[in-house]
Amino acid sequence: MKISGNIKYHIVLIAALFISLMPIIFAISTSFKELSEAYSNVLGIIPIKPTLDNYLRAFNGLPLGRIIYNTFIVAAVVTIFKIGTSLLAAYAFVYFKFPGKNILYFLLISTIFIPFTITMIPNYLLVAQMGLRNNIIGVILPQLSDATGIFLIRQAMRLIPTSLIEAAQLEQASHLQILSGIVLPLIRPAVISTSIMFFINAWNEYVWPVLILKDTSNYTLPLALQLFISSEGGTDFSMAMAVAVITMIIPLGLYLVFQRYIINTFTSSGIKG
Repeated sequence: MKISGNIKYHIVLIAALFISLMPIIFAISTSFKELSEAYSNVLGIIPIKPTLDNYLRAFNGLPLGRIIYNTFIVAAVVTIFKIGTSLLAAYAFVYFKFPGKNILYFLLISTIFIPFTITMIPNYLLVAQMGLRNNIIGVILPQLSDATGIFLIRQAMRLIPTSLIEAAQLEQASHLQILSGIVLPLIRPAVISTSIMFFINAWNEYVWPVLILKDTSNYTLPLALQLFISSEGGTDFSMAMAVAVITMIIPLGLYLVFQRYIINTFTSSGIKG
């Protein structure tokens, strides 16, 4: 019996979808298991004795409300500043004319390829000198701009007909009026998708916050998750998965709601160079 090409592709896609969803299914399932069942029935998707005890213990054993608040503040402030700086920089690179513009843009975009480990120590020393260790401001401060956002938003701006901008300039509109009244409404999908990307990345950030934050009350959710994972064999999988589910609810929800904008932005970013 021959299988048509389309069916083969669908089988491959379903298999890939299943593999991608398995970690999420595993986390949700384990979060409703007792610790003994989490070890004895690792691959069981449906818990034998479902329980909410792991979630209750997570909220009672940790200042989880404060931790969620910290995570949201960090992600929201980082997103707002990154989008603001990306919009202003992209607008300048597209509509302003100044010597060395292309070279400056190239140098700026090349920073995307610099590993975080290169900038980690200088950033840490700066934050420490400013007295911002163990403070969420110290987590936020080095993340207020992003070359990836400048690239994506610039690509969206380049698709806007120049006649619209020229007409506005003839009407003596200021650059701020052009940006807010003409450019921003036309690139709204790119701004939304880039904002979601920034928010999710900041929400899930682990390495930088773990260097800066020491007190549990200042932790973000990825750091709180680490409290239940031990290399000495004392990992509380059920609690860890409950915190993991809490951690991924908001980013996953945002992606599911705005996935169309995200895919379109990355698809169209290469249309015009």
